[in-house]
Amino acid sequence: MRGTIWAKAIGAILLTGYSLPVVAQQTVLLPVKTLPTEGRILITLPAPDGDGVSGRFLYATSLRTGLGSANLRLDRGMLGPEQIVAFRRVGRKLAVTFENHQFRATGDAGVAAGGRTSFPTTIVAMLDIVSTDPGGALTVDLAPFLTRDTMGIADALNTGPAAGKGFRLVDSLSAADPASVKVFPDNIEIDALQTYQSDMPGREVGRIAPDPRQLGFTVHHSFVRLPAPGFVPRRFDIRSGAGGNQYYDYGTPLGQDVVQQFANRFRLEKVDPAAARSRVKKPIVFYIDRAAPEPIRTALKEGVNYWAAAFDKAGLVDAFRAEILPEGADPLDVRYNMVNWSNRLTRGWSYGGGIADPRTGEIVKGNVVIGALRVRQDMAIFEGLVGAGESNSGSASDPVRVSLDRIRQLGAHEVGHAIGFMHNFAGSTQNRSTVMDYPGPRIKLTDGRIDLSDAYAPGGGAWDDFTVDWLYADPAPGRDPDAAAATKALAIQAKGVRFITDIDGRASDAPSPWGSMWDDGPDPVASLNHMLTVRRLAIGRFGPRVLRPGEALSDLRRKFVPVWLLHRYDVDAVGKLVGGIDYAYAVAGDNHPAPIPVPAAAQNAAIDALLATLSTEALTVPAALVMPLSSPMNGRSDVQFDQEVFRNAGAAAFDPLVAADVAAQITLDSLLAPARLARLYEQHRRDPGLPGVETLLDRLAAATIGSRRDAVGRRIAYRTLLSMADAVQDETISPDVAALLGDRLRTIGATLGKGGTGEDGAWSRHVAGLLADDDRLTRELAKRQKVPAIPPGMPIGGDSGWFGD
Repeated sequence: MRGTIWAKAIGAILLTGYSLPVVAQQTVLLPVKTLPTEGRILITLPAPDGDGVSGRFLYATSLRTGLGSANLRLDRGMLGPEQIVAFRRVGRKLAVTFENHQFRATGDAGVAAGGRTSFPTTIVAMLDIVSTDPGGALTVDLAPFLTRDTMGIADALNTGPAAGKGFRLVDSLSAADPASVKVFPDNIEIDALQTYQSDMPGREVGRIAPDPRQLGFTVHHSFVRLPAPGFVPRRFDIRSGAGGNQYYDYGTPLGQDVVQQFANRFRLEKVDPAAARSRVKKPIVFYIDRAAPEPIRTALKEGVNYWAAAFDKAGLVDAFRAEILPEGADPLDVRYNMVNWSNRLTRGWSYGGGIADPRTGEIVKGNVVIGALRVRQDMAIFEGLVGAGESNSGSASDPVRVSLDRIRQLGAHEVGHAIGFMHNFAGSTQNRSTVMDYPGPRIKLTDGRIDLSDAYAPGGGAWDDFTVDWLYADPAPGRDPDAAAATKALAIQAKGVRFITDIDGRASDAPSPWGSMWDDGPDPVASLNHMLTVRRLAIGRFGPRVLRPGEALSDLRRKFVPVWLLHRYDVDAVGKLVGGIDYAYAVAGDNHPAPIPVPAAAQNAAIDALLATLSTEALTVPAALVMPLSSPMNGRSDVQFDQEVFRNAGAAAFDPLVAADVAAQITLDSLLAPARLARLYEQHRRDPGLPGVETLLDRLAAATIGSRRDAVGRRIAYRTLLSMADAVQDETISPDVAALLGDRLRTIGATLGKGGTGEDGAWSRHVAGLLADDDRLTRELAKRQKVPAIPPGMPIGGDSGWFGD
């Protein structure tokens, strides 16, 4: 663009090729004039009202360009926090203010004013007023505001173990882009170039940026007309599976909570509100980013469309659909609900969210970011299980086909977040009742062969049908919508459909027996035993067959890790039975059963199953694999490879004892988690029929220390003892449990101190000396390099999962 451009009638031109309808000459949100040679973006605001406010808008930011780092999450297409921005005249200046709608007070004018003025707002810019017309309308240059770090980019670059230090926004290298301005009836879209500098950028940035000391981002700004009146909020219900928008209302009557929550949802209105089934006035449409390559792009569209069936079952006809983003459309335009495709250096999370009106919880834009490496991680494990020769074969276990099934499920899952839904980690225990679980692949054994034909479900389930009905299907006029929703929540509980979300399902030491990630099946113990059988078969057949033609033999080490640790999620699921509590989200008056401990028989079976994963047989790498796994590599270091493999015994020399050590640590972390031990101690105190800490320690010591036969057994025993000692020193450990652990370590140390002959005798005397010297033991525990790192499972390193969300 050149010269001076008025944008009043630009909407129809800018929408060429878009699928959204455009009304010619429709009034724009605000008049905008750009002065490219001066770098100015002039907006004209209405005359101030009685409070001096010249307009309120929903304001949101997003990243047009990303960092490409999984650890420092600054992804292409990522949204910043939404705000209500108000423009208020203060003398010769215009204050740009983020209002604080988290705190309010319902009531008369005095009560409401007290709620507003008791908490701060944020003045983010003071802009010079360029001109005032006779009617009082104000024209200001918006460009200085647009170069501020409203997304917190500097904090993201400076935070975390992989971050740098001292990154700061450089004003002289940042500018708003007048050529980017797009003006529509309900929104204005503008880009700004922002530069961040640091003399200590850190290793992660150093791997990615052309000059790591100087990073450039294109930050997108959206100014959106506030939603029109008429939206009916849905009050949050702990049983519903919907995400909440929390605020504090200090005007609520005594006897009601100050903390209030609405469930976030789109405005979805029936054409005929009284009809059981009706079309809607404006359907929810999600667009798939063209940056996703085929056939992934089409698979994402198909997966996101899983939700259409649930809306139809709720009586909302043609209310939801997914489409490919039209050519020429801008994915950051606030009118497009997006599934963005983001490339990163290493694997990382995908996530879903959006822009919502903080006053009501109304979703204005749904936004999803999918990490591009995830599908390739899936391919690696599936090739490790069935062989690379199956890829693109068209067979039922073709890793390409199965990985596309997974990307369909992932698209549905993340869009589920964007339309308002939480995780439900209990879905896998009830025959895949929801796409909002983290799904472990269903791996069957058919005629002695690994079978991936039913790895992922081709759609949603009963929980998804309920959540859509609860959140979006309003009753006929005249009936209280919240009361109708509460009736639905009670009904789904009566049917026995389970719901366990992050607070009770994400941590491996949580007590719910139904809330685990990446598991599959109603019986965790049976699932673990099945997965160990699959793992044993896969390890027995592991070798060059898992590699593609021409692939470096050194990649065997990379594909071996997920096969060797195939049971890690099932270990977590079984661990939750030990000291577990069967409970569900409930409200007063719904007559839901009270929480109860997991029965003793189930807890004892779980302990048996976990101890089996610590056996020498389960943790011995076949001798025939050790040399193939030692195949060397050369060329430049590949961080994607380096984080996926076990620590070696020098260069490429594979160390099978490290593999045993790592697998043992996963089980020991579960069994000896301080929170689990506290529950075991307390449940046994109340009911001696339930297993306690001493019972667990007896059986653990017998299975590891007392049954060691060779070097693998001694490594397992060593890791067991150090894990017990580490638990004693954990700052969260119960003093009662610490006493039992400490006493057990002293007893074991005394027994080992009697020694023996040969390698086992030397090992026994060494460990006994270590356990008898508290200072030496503390130093040993502090030497983290002594503990082989568990290769990351879920995409962000350090968590114990392979498929991430």
